[in-house]
Amino acid sequence: MSAHCQVLGTKPGFGNSISHSHRRTKRRWDPNIQKKRYWVGSLGRHVTLRVSAKGIKTIDRRGIEVVVAEILARGEKV
Repeated sequence: MSAHCQVLGTKPGFGNSISHSHRRTKRRWDPNIQKKRYWVGSLGRHVTLRVSAKGIKTIDRRGIEVVVAEILARGEKV
């Protein structure tokens, strides 16, 4: 299960964890991915998306119909 948002395309960020003694170890910052189920009237069915918390806010602002149309235009399976 990848940490990738279907709406915004957000992926993990990579960097270093720095301890008190300044030793560095690799780490990653995962986006807050949630599985969310939406009703899409134009398709006549429910759609389950893997979206970040920011992606959910984007859907609330722009509407699920517009967002799903963009995902389908990119060629992603919904």
